[in-house]
Amino acid sequence: MKQTILFDLDDTLIHCNRYFFMVIDQFASWMADRFRREGLDPDEVRRVQAEIDIAGVQVVGFDSEHFPRSFVETYRHFAARFGVAPSRDEEETVWRLGRSVYELEAEPYPHMEETLVRLKEEGHELHLYTGGDPEIQRRKIDRFGLRRFFGSRIHIRRHKNVEALEEIAASCGFDRSRTWMIGNSLRTDVIPALKAGLHAIHVQAEREWQYNIARIDVEPKGAFIRLKRLKDVPDAIAGYVRSHMLR
Repeated sequence: MKQTILFDLDDTLIHCNRYFFMVIDQFASWMADRFRREGLDPDEVRRVQAEIDIAGVQVVGFDSEHFPRSFVETYRHFAARFGVAPSRDEEETVWRLGRSVYELEAEPYPHMEETLVRLKEEGHELHLYTGGDPEIQRRKIDRFGLRRFFGSRIHIRRHKNVEALEEIAASCGFDRSRTWMIGNSLRTDVIPALKAGLHAIHVQAEREWQYNIARIDVEPKGAFIRLKRLKDVPDAIAGYVRSHMLR
């Protein structure tokens, strides 16, 4: 039976968190070296940057300028704590470091290609639903040739929440009893899908960003499945559909 299947992009189909964590580690090391005389611990830098980053995302959504801005604000935070006047050159240095994450070449998650090929060949309607800067996300989409699976059914939003998902579901006329959301984020993929009355599959990320971790406080109306591997998605959907056709 044909299903409508929405895939998240970052850390569901392609790696993302690993590059952000790598750049954050570089920033934490730079900060620890800059404030070496003050005894700044890199772990403290990571903690403060994460707090600033998450607080900002909740306000501005997935804006590409926000991540490097969080580096500048973290730098200013510790400069103020240690009574050091912020340097424009140093702010520019940490800003460029934060922006560098968008220049790194991403890699696909294992079995991305075969999973999408199988679902397309089985006749399902595939959609891509991702958060972020449209230009950056389209560059990733083109890099992996994902339009051959999703066509024009690509939805890019600054905010990924139940309101955004409801708007997509309504505008596309989804039959919610046959619509699935596949993603790594409990906060922006799974919970909005369950609140919108869709089926949801949580595919565990290699390493998760703190923002994506949330408590599920909604009762699923359909399927809610947890998987560790992307390649298991087609069988999970097929198994659920078969079991409910037999009822």
